[in-house]
Amino acid sequence: MLEVTALGWTLTIAVIVALLALDLALGVLRPHAVGFREATAWSVFYIAIAIAFGFVFAAIAGWDYGTEYFAGYIVEKSLSVDNLFVFVIIMGTFAVPEKYQQEVLTFGIIIALVLRVIFIALGATLLSLFSFMFLIFGLILIFTAVQLFRHRDEDPDPDNAVVRGAKRLFPVSKDFVGGKLFTRIDGKRTATPLFITLIAIGSADLLFALDSIPAVFGVTEEAFIVFAANAFALLGLRALFFLVKGLLDRLVYLSTGLSIILAFIGVKLVLHWAHKDISTAVPEVSTPVSLGVIVAVLVITTVASILKVRKDPDTIAHAGSLRAREDRSGQE
Repeated sequence: MLEVTALGWTLTIAVIVALLALDLALGVLRPHAVGFREATAWSVFYIAIAIAFGFVFAAIAGWDYGTEYFAGYIVEKSLSVDNLFVFVIIMGTFAVPEKYQQEVLTFGIIIALVLRVIFIALGATLLSLFSFMFLIFGLILIFTAVQLFRHRDEDPDPDNAVVRGAKRLFPVSKDFVGGKLFTRIDGKRTATPLFITLIAIGSADLLFALDSIPAVFGVTEEAFIVFAANAFALLGLRALFFLVKGLLDRLVYLSTGLSIILAFIGVKLVLHWAHKDISTAVPEVSTPVSLGVIVAVLVITTVASILKVRKDPDTIAHAGSLRAREDRSGQE
């Protein structure tokens, strides 16, 4: 059982808050179009920070826990790329000007981090009280994997029930009004398209949190590692968005690879539950094996995507969806 002191938690949270404040300052206080060189520099910076944290953590807690952190970080980072895919779709759907995209991304990351903290606390509590939650989490991931694979060639619909509800609640202006969330038109409080975009990203973040938290708990049961892996994976999203948004449509097998990873972790959780609650004879999947499988799937997915696009340049990638777009009309 990993024991993290109050000082350890405080220092980790302080580093994350400082990085978040830096992201907020760059994305909100200084809105501008981000170039490739700037996006590359910040992406390398955030990945380097995450790796450095992992080595320091492993040196203090031991490499068993260090391996769990890196496995969790890679899982969350790979899922965050799909998250970026959805962000690109949302930005395009609501025609967000490039200079405001940083602001939307930064607030989206803050929303995602808050949601993950809530779900991490809830998940850790449930797992400590009820061992059958490993089975529940495993089945959730397997179901998600199946749905994602079924709809791997589709994109999620940004105009979901939450967004439609917000539009009914607030009138929406046609213009972005200098990056404001609300404005007044003829004395009436009116939402801007930027506010609706944030609602769409927040609702998407909620769905991603429901999937990513069980996934990372499949790699480690330690709440501290789950929190750190999620936080460091999310903090680099703003820069990564501008770095890879032109390349995302080439990752044609990304959703397939993620569905395999989610299914693998789901089976791992089910086996863990059976090992604890049914019989110790039931085999478990070790963390090094999990890390190897996850990395292998990501490498194969990336290479296969490159080869596919090289062979058929007109092939376009899709983020994948958990339900068909036709569901809104009651059809499948």
